Amino acid sequence: MLVRPGLLLAVYGVAIFLSASLLFSVQPLFAKLVLPSLGGAPAVWSVALVFFQAALLAGYLYAHLITVYLPGRQSVIVHLLVMLAATVALPLGIASGWGRPPSQWTELWLLGLFAASIGLPFFALSANAPLLQAWFARTGHPSAHDPYFLYAASNVGSFAALLSYPFLVEPLTALSQQTRFWSGLFVALIVLIALCGLLLVQTRNALPAVPRDGGKAEQTPGWKDALIWIALGAVPAAYLVAVTAHISTDVAAVPLLWVLPLALYLLTFVIVFQTKPIIPHDVFLKIQPYAVALLLAALIFKDLNNIFAVIAINLGAFFVTAMVCHGELVRRRPAARHLTSFYLWLATGGVIGGIFSGLIAPNIFNWVAEYPLLIVAGLLCRPGLTIPREWRAWLSMLGALALVAFAVLCIRVLGIWPDALSFRGMVGVVLLVVALFLAHDTLRLAGAFACVLVLIYAYIAETGTVTTVRSFFGVHKIYESISGGAGVRVLMHGTTIHGAQRIEHVVAQRRGRPATITYFGPQSPMAAAFDGVKKNKGRPIRVAVVGLGTGTVACFLDQEDALDFYEIDRTVVQIALDPAKFEFVSSCKPDSRVILGDARLMLEDAPDAHYDLIVMDAFSSDAVPVHLLTREAMALYLRKLAPGGMIVSHVMNRHMELASVVAGIAAANGAATRVMHSSYFESEQYIFGSSVAAVARTDEDFGVLRNSGDWAMQEPAGRVWSDDYSNIAGAMIRRLQDE
Repeated sequence: MLVRPGLLLAVYGVAIFLSASLLFSVQPLFAKLVLPSLGGAPAVWSVALVFFQAALLAGYLYAHLITVYLPGRQSVIVHLLVMLAATVALPLGIASGWGRPPSQWTELWLLGLFAASIGLPFFALSANAPLLQAWFARTGHPSAHDPYFLYAASNVGSFAALLSYPFLVEPLTALSQQTRFWSGLFVALIVLIALCGLLLVQTRNALPAVPRDGGKAEQTPGWKDALIWIALGAVPAAYLVAVTAHISTDVAAVPLLWVLPLALYLLTFVIVFQTKPIIPHDVFLKIQPYAVALLLAALIFKDLNNIFAVIAINLGAFFVTAMVCHGELVRRRPAARHLTSFYLWLATGGVIGGIFSGLIAPNIFNWVAEYPLLIVAGLLCRPGLTIPREWRAWLSMLGALALVAFAVLCIRVLGIWPDALSFRGMVGVVLLVVALFLAHDTLRLAGAFACVLVLIYAYIAETGTVTTVRSFFGVHKIYESISGGAGVRVLMHGTTIHGAQRIEHVVAQRRGRPATITYFGPQSPMAAAFDGVKKNKGRPIRVAVVGLGTGTVACFLDQEDALDFYEIDRTVVQIALDPAKFEFVSSCKPDSRVILGDARLMLEDAPDAHYDLIVMDAFSSDAVPVHLLTREAMALYLRKLAPGGMIVSHVMNRHMELASVVAGIAAANGAATRVMHSSYFESEQYIFGSSVAAVARTDEDFGVLRNSGDWAMQEPAGRVWSDDYSNIAGAMIRRLQDE
């Protein structure tokens, strides 16, 4: 060996670390770039993960092929040419020719956008981890016989890049700076890879000799091994997409909540691929039943209000399950000469899992059924999964299923609802017993937890559900309940009410306009804003509303007023315009227009100085489309606003303080902001408190609101949000400080 082992290891380690850092930092970076075109939906990241996993598979396949057919030195020149070809896509940006997304098949459009914009650099980067490990295995280094430890170094780079993005990169730098810096590091990586190739040329360029003891580790893997690798790769990959969508639905579709699950996913690889893992595999096998039991307990206690506790419990169960799956992968890994095929099958599993959760599940389930399914699938990945042969085992399982079926029948069909406290206690005891006594039996453990999940979802599901519809933008559920002695029909998106209407029991006796309730009651800040603009103008007004919901605000307007709704989700349009579901639009403003598409894109087509009032009420569950809360977005709204008009926005949020954000983007455009907070609350009448920020070019333009003691001036806080910059972590911290 002509090269010092220390130098060789250092160069290869740094190259793999940097490659992985670039590979995984580009994911939140580019996803954030495309959010303005996709309405900020959490599904954007789910589809992005599918693309990244597919591109990773393509890179691993390329690495495997050139390792097999152009081994060692011959592959160096080929790969350097591929890396150089990828520089044509630099600096990073959205490819030209990709304008507005279609209203249907958005997922396929998004996959095409990613492929055209960053497909080539991502493909080139994804091949580096297995390819450089294959090169290292031929160098004659003392550790060349087992180069899998370099995969841990790769994932350390990935983990560091992902974790630094929401806490350092995003709050401190603009997107334009991030893309330039990333492009510069990509060029530096090409130099490092060339150096790795040069070092390979100076070494023996041969694989380690096969031991003569015929050990199992050196046997050629078969199809059974490949299928197991695929399964162990697919379950955590699918679980990753599902848990990310689950926790980001109610906060914001932003890198902060996207990268945490992905960072934990990569951390599992860092731990398990160590030569000597810092935490033994057996530890996670013992912890997993209790982690899943805690997660199911959190589902029972739906009223758990601390978002950080909810996120921690969900991510904790995901992390432990991923550790179990990836620990089993490492336990079953082949010898170094089969390294690239191992990674190829692992990536194949990742693509299958990503496609299932990101593309198939949203189109076959009308609720997020994949999440509990994957919790159970993760338990089935434990070692020792066998089909029982004794009749007693089958009898016990059939008895458990019959008991669960009877319980579901009592709860959902016969309406025999147990007391909430006793139900929670009963299920809690069952969870503890299952975790304690069935951990050794993989099939029974998974089956028992599956039965508990069925009971939980049967119990917590809303009664009187009319319909549940799932789209690219989330799950919409319409259900009926009794409030104040009268029926109320409610539209839920995720866990947030997006509108409700009182139901008259005799259709023929309905008269007049439906009452405005929820956040739009007669004493609400939004009602006061509408009333103020009407009084200021003294004539019929033109209104734009971003976010349709149930169309409640239509009943704030008179017949002479003009109303345009901007809505990105076709499903919401179908719900709101169907008088059999909600009557606000059909009864109050049947002549209103509904413009389908992202508001920032579609508002560009509206005439300048056209609207007297622009209402911002676009939310995905309780999440915030950040691209609608930027300096550039506010400049667009002001350009479309008539002289003396106002822009009003709901800023009440369970997890983020947004009033100062609105004040900041308004001040950056020379406008003023006033805020009204209402704590008026009548739960039986379905009337809730809310907070609204009103923006006007001058303080005089607030008119009657200026003279009202309810509307106070709002000052900005922190750096102004823009298309280049946002700070979700800061908004969440301010919200905690306000409590």
